Amino acid sequence: QLQLVESGGGLVQPGGSLRLSCVTSGFTLDYYAIGWFRQAPGKERDRVSCISSNGAFTYYAESVKGRFTISRDNAKNTVYLQMNSLKPEDTAVYYCAARRNYACSISVSGYDSWGQGTQVTVSS
Repeated sequence: QLQLVESGGGLVQPGGSLRLSCVTSGFTLDYYAIGWFRQAPGKERDRVSCISSNGAFTYYAESVKGRFTISRDNAKNTVYLQMNSLKPEDTAVYYCAARRNYACSISVSGYDSWGQGTQVTVSS
């Protein structure tokens, strides 16, 4: 059974940093692209970043480009999202999702399995 568990969220001041982790189990991470999404209250779930199965390709939404970095360690079955220079508008529940494909998908429906999410709150 595919499982993804996010951690690392919390309350941080504007300008601060957090590193989210997505620990996977029940499947071979090497064959999966992994995406990070976020959903703020009353808004749709949006794609934040994605990394191809071998790590060669990464994608970032314009709103986070230059501030967030996605990476993966397949040996540890973990994907990371390093978030720097956080802004109040980054406040949301962050989810990781797995897709059994080399390439990322641009849509929520393109992913097979999801974690439960971790709350990120950016506030002074």
